[in-house]
Amino acid sequence: MAALRYAGLDDTDSEDELPLGWEQRTTKDGWVYYANHTEEKTQWEHPKTGKRKRIAGDLPYGWEQETDENGQVYFVDHINKRTTYLDPRLAFTVDDNPTKPTTRQRYDGSTTAMEILQGRDFTGKVVVVTGANSGIGFETAKSFALHGAHVILACRNMTRANEAVSRILGEWHKAKVEAMTLDLAQLRSVQHFAQAFKAKNVPLHVLVCNAAAFALPWSLTKDGLETTFQVNHLGHFYLVQLLQDVLCRSAPARVVVVSSESHRFTDINDSSKNLDFSRLSPSKNDYWAMLAYNRSKLCNILFSNELHRRLSPRGVTSNAVHPGNMMYSSLHRHWWVYTLLFTLARPFTKSMVESPRSRT
Repeated sequence: MAALRYAGLDDTDSEDELPLGWEQRTTKDGWVYYANHTEEKTQWEHPKTGKRKRIAGDLPYGWEQETDENGQVYFVDHINKRTTYLDPRLAFTVDDNPTKPTTRQRYDGSTTAMEILQGRDFTGKVVVVTGANSGIGFETAKSFALHGAHVILACRNMTRANEAVSRILGEWHKAKVEAMTLDLAQLRSVQHFAQAFKAKNVPLHVLVCNAAAFALPWSLTKDGLETTFQVNHLGHFYLVQLLQDVLCRSAPARVVVVSSESHRFTDINDSSKNLDFSRLSPSKNDYWAMLAYNRSKLCNILFSNELHRRLSPRGVTSNAVHPGNMMYSSLHRHWWVYTLLFTLARPFTKSMVESPRSRT
């Protein structure tokens, strides 16, 4: 074909020749997809053979992959001083032959976020991840960024957030990733973040409410609320409300609220089965760190369910997820007893890179 000859490659077997109006393209991580210019649609399967393909090998010497202003991948041949939107490796693709389904599930507790996103191109998508400077928040942000998304790390500690940005850029220097200040323990900070984000005039396709506090000693925020409740639930609740209009304009969009299996081990109702507000932000005498955490996670579940009910008709879905019994994070750092327990449990839990898979 003319496009292949322009790229300096010969035509492939006639079975793989595309029908009129079709074009081959590639994602950043090497998967082939097909664009139909007549019907303005894309698909993973070859329109004639039904096969899925992926790129084999690295770019030829002298070639470099770039991204244009529309987020589309193109290729530069520095030796011959030319550019093309056709991947020069397309003549060397290999078939992706999925195995027949077995009784074993496709993904398990050892699957990583990178494996889940394999073959997916998030170019043009904007993702915000709270608490993304470390732990599973960082792994989630990195996975999205390495698959083409514009990722914003919303963090309280900007020094650590900028270090996280540098680590992601160290893996792929063209990743679109940045850090913005967000302190969930201060509602004014949440408001400032929302205003700064809206000032960018970009859409918001995925909002991952990941940041959390665990085993904190009792304290009140500047807003006069118990810290665990505000950081884990109320701060995120307020953030979603402030960004709700952007999410709806960006539909299809998604909110992911990171909860925990521990939400099952508490209640927020009184003896008459009515909501007891004093349990949400308890006084010092009524405070127990583990119970406060469990209640905040229950609030996450209830909030996500109601958010989905209200916004799904407008194209915004909401999911609350349990990332797995993963104890490699630093959530336990506030009390040595939890640190000891988490250390003993490490051989039986998931690694950091395996945990984000539960919510992608």
